[in-house]
Amino acid sequence: MISAEKQLEIIKRGVAEIISEEELLERLREGRPLRVKAGFDPTAPDIHLGHTVLIEKMRQFQELGHEVIFLIGDFTGMIGDPSGKNETRPPLTREEVLENASTYKEQIFKILDPEKTRIEFNSRWFSKMNAEDIIRLASRYTVARMLEREDFKQRFQSQTPISIHEFLYPLIQGYDSVVLEADVELGGTDQRFNLIVGRELQKEYGQRPQCLVMMPLLEGLDGVKKMSKSLGNYIGITEPPKEMFGKIMSISDELMIRYYELLSHISLEEFMELKRGIEEGTVHPKKAKEALAMEIIERFWSKEDALKAKEEFERVFKQKGLPDEIPEIRYHFDSQEVWLPQILKETGLCKSTGEAMRLIKQGGIRVDDERISDTQFKLSSGEYIIRIGKRRFYRLIPA
Repeated sequence: MISAEKQLEIIKRGVAEIISEEELLERLREGRPLRVKAGFDPTAPDIHLGHTVLIEKMRQFQELGHEVIFLIGDFTGMIGDPSGKNETRPPLTREEVLENASTYKEQIFKILDPEKTRIEFNSRWFSKMNAEDIIRLASRYTVARMLEREDFKQRFQSQTPISIHEFLYPLIQGYDSVVLEADVELGGTDQRFNLIVGRELQKEYGQRPQCLVMMPLLEGLDGVKKMSKSLGNYIGITEPPKEMFGKIMSISDELMIRYYELLSHISLEEFMELKRGIEEGTVHPKKAKEALAMEIIERFWSKEDALKAKEEFERVFKQKGLPDEIPEIRYHFDSQEVWLPQILKETGLCKSTGEAMRLIKQGGIRVDDERISDTQFKLSSGEYIIRIGKRRFYRLIPA
């Protein structure tokens, strides 16, 4: 049996804030499985590594013997979480929510133990509530408290519209904790206000307030902004293994440590030893990065896929070879020579000739392994290997 103190030490790994450590330690000392809740609005069908930070923390609780509740906010997803937004977010349709939720369920079990995971949908209780129930819930919190939330406060001061239904979102998320009688709720630092509302509502309903464990938002490949599909700095857990491997190998050594802390399954002791080894120069960062890439790919694909991705990476980037599989792009050369940016645009390899010219100026385009620096470069009809950036290879063939 792991002591409460040791459990707390494991739980604190990578955590941004706990409210409060004393309360959480007190509950851990009770020696019973805690009900640990984390809510996910199914707003996007695919999960990237940034999303998995919370799920990895759930896995830690699960391995410590606690009851993990993966709450899919199919009801709240139709409202739209306004956290961190400077304008009203469009709600999803019921069909979109359910479709995204089914994908979530498939993907989370690559991390969590399905036998030990309790999945809930908050429509189970909210679909049964009538107008009177919602009004009674709304009476439990004040507008003044709502306007303490930074994004609401800024929008109110700038006279940017705030819809009444957006005030309901924190209440509904908080009420989930009341229904589930959560001991602990996990969330990102951007969810701090909503999580605290859950604590306050539990007090209102005569329950012991939940402890809050808040995780940082994982930085994307640039190491600056949070991982996001819209910013293009993400690693999707369903991406091909070779793409995942290349992306992980491209991150900085400093960011690699952060990824190890938040995403790796190595023990706390192994993590501290690795961190110390890199700082003292006894562990080569590149080897550590390879090990992290292998671990993550094996988790979401297989050991064989991870090995193949590593071998291909070494062949392409160390031996300057070519990938085993190169997608073919057919192009009709209607004149003797065609402007390269035009080819890149018309084949869909770049969004515009402007983007193509910008990549050429940055040295990001190679033709048959020759870096192209002239934005007026032209190709005559023939077969070419076009490389965009470090990882995108295409075989251009005349149509």
